[in-house]
Amino acid sequence: MAARKDYILFDRDTQAVVYGMQEDAIQRMLDFDYICRREKPSVAAIVNPTRDGWHKCFYGSEETLIPMYRTLDRVVEKHPNADVMVNFASFRSAYPTTKEALETETLRTIAVIAEGIPEQYSRELAVLAKKKRKWIIGPATVGGIAAGAFRIGNTAGALDNIIESRLYRPGHVAYVTKSGGLSNELNSIIALNTDGVYEGIAIGGDCYPGSTFIDHIMRYEANPEIKMIVMLGEVGGTDEYDVAEALKAKKITKPLVAWNIGTCAKVFPAEVQFGHAGARAGSVRQTADAKNQALKEAGAVVPNSFEDFDEKIKETFDRLVAEGRVAPVAEVNPPPVPQDYRAAKKAGLVRRDANFICTISDDRGDEPTYAGILISEVIEKGYTIGEVISLLWFKRRLPKWATEYMEMIIKVSADHGPAVSGAHNAIVTARAGKDVISSLVSGLLTIGPRFAGAIDDAARYFKKACDAGTAPETFVDEMKKLGITVPGIGHRIKNLDNPDKRVELLKSYAFKHFPKTTYLDYALEVEKVTTQKKNTLILNVDGCVGVTFIDLLNASGSFSPAEIEEMVEIGYLNALFALARCIGIIGHIFDQKRLKAGLYRHPWDDIVYRVEKA
Repeated sequence: MAARKDYILFDRDTQAVVYGMQEDAIQRMLDFDYICRREKPSVAAIVNPTRDGWHKCFYGSEETLIPMYRTLDRVVEKHPNADVMVNFASFRSAYPTTKEALETETLRTIAVIAEGIPEQYSRELAVLAKKKRKWIIGPATVGGIAAGAFRIGNTAGALDNIIESRLYRPGHVAYVTKSGGLSNELNSIIALNTDGVYEGIAIGGDCYPGSTFIDHIMRYEANPEIKMIVMLGEVGGTDEYDVAEALKAKKITKPLVAWNIGTCAKVFPAEVQFGHAGARAGSVRQTADAKNQALKEAGAVVPNSFEDFDEKIKETFDRLVAEGRVAPVAEVNPPPVPQDYRAAKKAGLVRRDANFICTISDDRGDEPTYAGILISEVIEKGYTIGEVISLLWFKRRLPKWATEYMEMIIKVSADHGPAVSGAHNAIVTARAGKDVISSLVSGLLTIGPRFAGAIDDAARYFKKACDAGTAPETFVDEMKKLGITVPGIGHRIKNLDNPDKRVELLKSYAFKHFPKTTYLDYALEVEKVTTQKKNTLILNVDGCVGVTFIDLLNASGSFSPAEIEEMVEIGYLNALFALARCIGIIGHIFDQKRLKAGLYRHPWDDIVYRVEKA
């Protein structure tokens, strides 16, 4: 994608971060994207300080998911292409959040919606933005709109108003105003009297906006697609004089139609403030009449009153067309935005929330995908079972050494005999005549912390102790005081002199292929302490899988510490064991069904009988 020109803040590829869970505003932005026929929705991510996750909304008639993160730095890390932030933070937190955004490398334009930000903070943010060559729109603004390209939040109002103002495609007129409400009026006026809006910005009604009239007008002056400029100022402040000076100096060469509202202030016996914090004349120079006169003398097209504003805009645009300086854009028909389910039931006009959402696979296209990878690619490129697991469980392709190790875990954990947890229950259920699925579920339900499912607990306790720098002796003593048997330590048959071959194989692979084995090393130091008390208190298969899998996640470089913690809590590690054990359990089920049918006899039949009687 070509680099965006400095004078363009928004185009059809612009993506934004929305700070604050403003569901309606986000949906309105996406509805605007849809009628503009953007290829990608303009909202890349949401900063929701209360939780991570996904926000479900619509793009046309299709549901789409927008990721949510608790912090801005996480969003910036994950979505470096987003260069706009629409800040819906309250006036209490708008200052620190905007300042944080200005300090990032990727966010270039910040629209600050909140009103009531102290002037000292507003001035500080404006200075910081200019220092970093960034843009602030606001505070106290609805934002702005680039016709056919990008919409900030609720700018331009309801969708029918946007369509009526033809904002779904760009015209040749750009405007800048203080008032967000009057920006809606300008959209309508310009649509009726020209070929439409190219871009419109509401800088906000505070005394010290982050960007001023002249800042945006000079952008418009530099943009060859913009042929005419409209400015709507108001009583109070002196920013309009900067525009007048630029006109006199010929820095502004495009036609400028300008008006300052509030000329009625002179009929009041005392000074009056008109709504905005900055809409108050502290001197004659700040009155609307004085500024209108200055702009007119500088060369702007200034009407006699606001009632003539639309006529001057039309006259100016028509003159540009007559002179051949503007070729009015051809009209296009925007696609209709589907109504919500309760409002319409016809095909193509319905959207309804799904009961479930899925982010690992998608079968809606011509071909199903795993984490965005086509099934044909999975087959043709020879993805292994471990690589498929990495796609469906972790939504990314892990290194070869990591996926091979997951397959190794499955191989050594598939079956531990007919008398162990899972297999025994499945055998009994199968003998009772239940079907394969019922027997399998019966076996899986037995797996837990006490019976062949201590992997998660082993990973959790060892990781916590290792991360805290707890000495192995101290860790063992603390677990004893808590009355908790160290998960992953101990075997009924194997000991130091007769080690578990499966554990030896797993350790050997980890030491040979893992970039680092921090948690395995720690677990083996703990084993030295426990085996001093009894030589059967060795690191068993559950414990070895638990600590090595944490090492795998940590050493792969694919996961943050928070993500690893989350995986342990969710139960990823025991899930790997359950997946492996399914293979063995199903084998036992088939074996028992054949034995019961008398198809053949097997030496294990007698063993199983004794276990059942026990």
